[in-house]
This record gives sequence, C-alpha cells and structure tokens, in this order.
Amino acid sequence: MFLINLILMSEIEFLIRMLLAVILGGIIGYEREINHKPAGLRTHMLVCLGSCIFMIVSMKFDVDPARVAAGVVSGIGFIGAGTIIAEKQKEKEIVHGITTAAGLWATAGIGLLVGIGEYFLAVTAALIVACILWLRITKKRFSFREVVNKV
Repeated sequence: MFLINLILMSEIEFLIRMLLAVILGGIIGYEREINHKPAGLRTHMLVCLGSCIFMIVSMKFDVDPARVAAGVVSGIGFIGAGTIIAEKQKEKEIVHGITTAAGLWATAGIGLLVGIGEYFLAVTAALIVACILWLRITKKRFSFREVVNKV
C-alpha cells in the first residue's frame, strides 16, 4: 500500500509540474499574443510544457538530464530561427522576431527548471522574463525622450 501511495504521489507531482509549466509559459506567451507576435500564448505554453516533459522523462528513465537539456536548447534554436525574419526596406536591413525567439528560448529554460522541480527559480525566471517583455509596452507609452525633454 505504501508503495502504491509513493507511486501515486510522484505521478501527482509530475502532473503539478506540467500544469505549472503551462501556466508559466502562458504568462510569457500572453504578452506576445496581445502584441500580435508570431509565437503567442499557445506556442509559449507548448514550449514550456514540452521542455518540462522531456526533463521529467529523462529523470524517470535515468537518462542524463544535461543531454536532454542540450537537446531541448538545440530544438528551440530551430523553432526560434523560424520566428526571425530579415528583410530589406529602403536600402536598410530590418530584422524582426529576435525578441520572440529569445522569449521562446527562455521559456524552454523555464520548462526545464519546472521539470527538475526547481519551482522557485522557474517562477522567478518567468516573472523576470515577463517584466522584460512588458518593458516594451512601458517604453512605448512613456518614451525616454519625452522624459529627458521635460527635464
């Protein structure tokens, strides 16, 4: 009976980890979604959940977690590259999507943290990433040039 309870507890903890990964990915993805970026709410939720699942699987089957983490980072590199667009406009090269790609990369890292059970670090990292992304909105509303000109 004790063994069954122990197995059930670990399964419940894995479920909690996956749900937390979805929530933290959603916090980051929400900002991308409301700003109409290519990778939005669902993408960030899935990236965070996927990296969490890979880490859980690596721990459950005694696979080297560092190798799994490296594989996740490589895979996210391909997804991130797909969000970056370079174009030429009026004799000038413009690159779009670097922040979205970096957000996906950070979201994968957060999912890995949740997967190994580092909840405090994962939540802290997600809040930091969300604050960095929300700075864009603040920057648009309160231009630094306006503040300097008023002084």
